[in-house]
Amino acid sequence: MELFARDALLPGGWARDVRLQWDAQGRLVRVDAGADCAAGVAVSRGPVIPGMPNLHSHAFQHVFAGLAECRSREDDSFWSWREAMYRFAARITPDELETIATHLYIRMLRGGYTSVCEFHYLHHDSDGRPYADDATMSQCLLRAARRAGIGITLLPVLYQCAGFGEVPSLPEQRRFLRSTESLLGLIDRLRSAPGSPGERIGFAAHSLRAVPAQSLQAALAGLDAIDSGAPIHIHIAEQQREVAECIAWSGQRPVAWLLDHANVDGRWCLVHATHLSTQEALAAARTNAVAGLCPTTEANLGDGTFNASGWMAASGKWGIGSDSHVCVDAAEELMALEYSQRLLLQRRNVLAGQRDASVAAAMIRAAVAGGAQACGRPVAGIAVGQQADFVVLDDRHPALAGLGADQMLSSHVFASDRTSAIYGVHVAGNARITAGRHREDEDAAARFVAARSALLARD
Repeated sequence: MELFARDALLPGGWARDVRLQWDAQGRLVRVDAGADCAAGVAVSRGPVIPGMPNLHSHAFQHVFAGLAECRSREDDSFWSWREAMYRFAARITPDELETIATHLYIRMLRGGYTSVCEFHYLHHDSDGRPYADDATMSQCLLRAARRAGIGITLLPVLYQCAGFGEVPSLPEQRRFLRSTESLLGLIDRLRSAPGSPGERIGFAAHSLRAVPAQSLQAALAGLDAIDSGAPIHIHIAEQQREVAECIAWSGQRPVAWLLDHANVDGRWCLVHATHLSTQEALAAARTNAVAGLCPTTEANLGDGTFNASGWMAASGKWGIGSDSHVCVDAAEELMALEYSQRLLLQRRNVLAGQRDASVAAAMIRAAVAGGAQACGRPVAGIAVGQQADFVVLDDRHPALAGLGADQMLSSHVFASDRTSAIYGVHVAGNARITAGRHREDEDAAARFVAARSALLARD
């Protein structure tokens, strides 16, 4: 199976006349630049760029996106948004979760994402009781990913309390709660079940406020016994209030506490990490952990602005996620991150790499590498041994037509209507998006609309 690209963005930068060849498992076995196009080999419509890993998703929140944009109080914040989100979370059935996730994952593919890390804590029924099959909700998400054709790292979440110092959980959190032993049992079972080659099972601690210190230690030890290479994700330092409460509880800021109490390394993804001191950023970057940035969600929730330029100056790794799915578009997420830094620093082209001046190319290569590390899967770009996950830009789109490859990419990220400028998306060498369309677009959209209407009718 082969594709010839006149231009392709490889881990080392742009290359001309690139021959891509992959095996039956969807792994790249040849990536030859300066090659001839053999007779009968398909030629890409436009420049080929690596598929983007989405390193942070709460699929169920897709049905709620855009429905919390009316002021509910004078001091509307993340915390008031969370109350509204809980009301939706309380009502979702397994069938509805699968429907919502299928539609979402198709949208991700259309937006240039080829893998997703699903941070999954909607475990139980609406009364907080485990389903007869305790893996019911997890299996809904895995089936949704298979149907859409996206790679997935499923991260069952440990969630046990409502605040630092083991504050008892709230009634509205009952669907999320699990014992440490129960969560480890779920992870072990999911790893042992037959699945797709595009699936990986990891672990997530919801946050330091939701997981007591002793539970976190026990979970990490148990995870190592099951899979010592499994990805580990955690929400951390997203909100100023969270930082203040952590200091009041422990005398330390959240990331500083975590670094002192856990063996943080390259398996970890520190989701948001918005509010880091300079010392925390330097120490965290040295661990090789990935900062999981979700710029459009962080803006939507009023979280604050991550100091991306400082993190990158410390050689910190990073990737992007769509989180609450107010935006499901990899290029727009990158644009939002760069623009946040321009507003913060009052400069332009802040996140250009040291090796090249192109902001879009530098950001994509960095986000793909960091996202792949957070996924724990071989999806780190267009290179031999990696999965054949790639995006084909439409060189006939009005925003891109007549431009050079790097100019097309810059226009795609900063000036086009983005998703319509994507012609094709391949996952493990399989075409999932062709001419901007997924084979299940209409059916998935109709099912999603019906599920959302049913949920709203229960309000």
